[in-house]
Amino acid sequence: MKLLNIGFGNLVAENRIVAIVSPEAAPIKRMIQDAKESKTAVDATCGRRTRAVIITDSGHVILSSVQPETVGARLEKGISQEQE
Repeated sequence: MKLLNIGFGNLVAENRIVAIVSPEAAPIKRMIQDAKESKTAVDATCGRRTRAVIITDSGHVILSSVQPETVGARLEKGISQEQE
């Protein structure tokens, strides 16, 4: 199992990630609120502003303070190293 650094020492299993999105859109904001209400939200921001929302195949919503592009680049780097 490969782990992805999502900031401040927090790690997520790479193979469980379905999407990495920005929290700015209204549907994503509703998704975050619904996840908080159903206790499936994981706040990995360490008190900082949410900049990326990671959606997993289990339905968990993970909040990260790292830019979505950065998380995506880290994920892509991990995948390309695995294929070599």
